[in-house]
Amino acid sequence: GSAPPSWAEFKSIAEKNRGMLSWDRINGPTNSQANLRLFGKLKDEEAPETKVSVVLYRDKHAWCPYCQKVWLWLEEMQVPYRIEKVTMFCYGEKERWYKQKVPSGMLPAMQLDGKVVTESDVILESLEHKFGPLRFGMREPKVVACRKLERMLFRAWCMWLCSPSSVYAGVDKQARALFEEQLRAVEKKIAETNGPFLLEAFSTADVVLAPYIERMNASLFYYKGYRLRDPKRWPGIAGWFDAMEARETYRGTQSDFHTHVHDLPPQMGGCYSNGSQQAQENQRRIDSGPWEAKTGLDHFPDVGYPEPKSAKVEALHRVLKHKDSMLKANPMPKEVADPALRMALARMMRTSD
Repeated sequence: GSAPPSWAEFKSIAEKNRGMLSWDRINGPTNSQANLRLFGKLKDEEAPETKVSVVLYRDKHAWCPYCQKVWLWLEEMQVPYRIEKVTMFCYGEKERWYKQKVPSGMLPAMQLDGKVVTESDVILESLEHKFGPLRFGMREPKVVACRKLERMLFRAWCMWLCSPSSVYAGVDKQARALFEEQLRAVEKKIAETNGPFLLEAFSTADVVLAPYIERMNASLFYYKGYRLRDPKRWPGIAGWFDAMEARETYRGTQSDFHTHVHDLPPQMGGCYSNGSQQAQENQRRIDSGPWEAKTGLDHFPDVGYPEPKSAKVEALHRVLKHKDSMLKANPMPKEVADPALRMALARMMRTSD
């Protein structure tokens, strides 16, 4: 067939469509690329970044669940903050400047009025102390009850996903039953309220639940062939996801299935497939497509909203920015990987929306 476009040609396509990506990273919608978030505040200040009292230290790729919790809280409360990005332990060497600031190297961390705080729950409590709670405080009994539910669900998920013995059918079945027991408790909690959230309105409780239930949804679909976001089986949880995705803040922190299923194993010390036919089918689809939303149960349960019009242009921009690193990391020699990457980009830009 014909040769794919050159990098220069792709660059000019990207430049031509730059207008589609003209959002304001500092004051506009929640996004993972910003290094400063002001939410339209401190407008009249000169060098507003120097007036910001909050610095969030989070991982470079927005893969860290505990960082997402603090990030989502700040976005919901619209507290101006700066972002410094750090490497997670399980992906590489921690930056020396960070180890000097936070000797444990833990993420997330926060600098609040010059003082460094670690542990996501402690960070949220410190933020509440200064800026007030997000509807309900971390220490309020009803929020504490929700936090306990989240930890029980987390433990049951870990036992199912990360136990090597779960490759055996009997162990897999048992671990699934224990997980579903905890899931029923969350389902019941949502059913007790009049709305779609854990308590009577969106609050801290939902911010605490979001990071790991998002990762459960992706990992169980891929490794266990299990559909967590199932309106027939788990209507409360499916409705909770829909309500969360109606919030621009949550959508800006949310990741996709392909990212989650492949960034989780180093974080979790391994994720184990039960080898079921459904799991194998789901793995093929997540890794190789087709990813397009189909009707009914064929629809990917990752997000309930359509792909943004700018998605392809944004993907092109990101590849152009990182192509050298991508080609360096590819096991194939550059003369094979380079045209293959350009061919894939050409196909992506060609396919109709």
